[in-house]
Amino acid sequence: MEDPSPLIRQRIEKYEQLKREFNLVHFPNTFRKDTDIETFIALYGTRDAEELAGVKTVHRLAGRIMASRKFGKASFIHFQDSTGRLQAFFEMAKVGERPYELFKKLDIGDIIGLWGAPFKTKTGELSVYVEGFELVTKSYRPLPEKWHGLRDVETRYRQRYVDLIVSPEVRRTFVTRSRIISAIRAYMDERGFLEVETPMMQAIPGGATAKPFRTHHNALDMDLYMRIAPELYLKRLLVGGFEKVYEINRNFRNEGISTRHNPEFTMMEFYHAYADHEDLMRFTEDMISHVAREVLGTTVITYQGQEIDLGAPWARMTLKEAACAVGGVAPEVLEDRAKALSFCSKAGIEVSGGESLGDLQLAIFEKTAEDKLVGPVFITSYPREVSPLSRPNGNDPSVVDRFELYIAGREIANAFSELNDPVDQRSRFEEQVRRKEGPGEVDEDYIRALEYGMPPAAGEGIGIDRLVMLLTDSPSIRDVILFPLLRKGDLP
Repeated sequence: MEDPSPLIRQRIEKYEQLKREFNLVHFPNTFRKDTDIETFIALYGTRDAEELAGVKTVHRLAGRIMASRKFGKASFIHFQDSTGRLQAFFEMAKVGERPYELFKKLDIGDIIGLWGAPFKTKTGELSVYVEGFELVTKSYRPLPEKWHGLRDVETRYRQRYVDLIVSPEVRRTFVTRSRIISAIRAYMDERGFLEVETPMMQAIPGGATAKPFRTHHNALDMDLYMRIAPELYLKRLLVGGFEKVYEINRNFRNEGISTRHNPEFTMMEFYHAYADHEDLMRFTEDMISHVAREVLGTTVITYQGQEIDLGAPWARMTLKEAACAVGGVAPEVLEDRAKALSFCSKAGIEVSGGESLGDLQLAIFEKTAEDKLVGPVFITSYPREVSPLSRPNGNDPSVVDRFELYIAGREIANAFSELNDPVDQRSRFEEQVRRKEGPGEVDEDYIRALEYGMPPAAGEGIGIDRLVMLLTDSPSIRDVILFPLLRKGDLP
């Protein structure tokens, strides 16, 4: 163990002295609380001082000391638990001379259990009139005094546990995240979807075009890949007879880190037999607006200063329409490969020269229009070349029945009518291999599954982290992931 700092060593020695002087148990686990702060406030917050004077109910609460004002024979602290913050009043005459002597030696950051009745101070602040207390956990490391003023946000992410202690708004974000996921689960369950789990480690990383993390299984002596998407396994379940399935879990992509991307992120993917991408657009409108109402009480939100109405119906545009109307691209550029290549060169879009027209159309859309789509808006009719798992459009086989949902300039969801023709699917997989895209080999077992027959279906992936960003007005994906991946650094 590294030699602790002088401040930590001082607190360790102080605790040893307190244990000897007051006969304390070392880091005890005997205190039990019966009330949290939120409940205490709900019970007594609206009552006046006269009413509370008649309340003799003793409550047992616990939390971390966040501030204190210690005087000769009476003192105040503010302490907090996972539900809120409350004031407690300590009086020597009430708790006793020796316990009060111990209390005055406690530090900011210590966790205590206390019991007492409610009352209101002369200023009208609801408080606990403490009858007794226990030191539950000694805090060896002092809390940072000016945490809110830190400009190094990476320190906040790296020491999220401290960020949660001292930043109520950060705690609220993660409580909201949990409520969002719970609301989504309830919505899916109520509509007959079955929640399932599929492999995190896969022999062939399929379901998306992304660079995977690779690992090795020693006993089987084989390489495995952390999944980039659960798609192909979920569709195997459609073959097996489950007609509505979903999974909320992690995906892993060995790619860049930004305000929108973390190598480990949460997705919900769901698949619905006997439905198409049009059905999923209506489903998605309803689900997200429902979740907003459930969690926030409204469908009108503000994201980074911009008001967005999540109430259905939402706008719809084809990819080409968005590139022209929003991105300002001339229509003829999107219909001619040579013109599209020239546009990319002038616009600073990196190309190799071997791209198809569909590849270039997508690149141009992403460069010119994507971040301007305030939305909510469904972008439809993606080129066939960039959608290897999507069903071709019946009227225009150059595009597929696919949409991406954009809100506040960010892709929130990707969905399509599923390709269930095993011959066509094999051809597209082989084309991916030739173009050196995707997993580098054909997933023969998935083709075998399709050969048994998969019902017509539609499927969708929703980025949970990005949806949480939107509903909590968080500018970075790191703000909504408890422990985002960071470069290894020295501890402060």
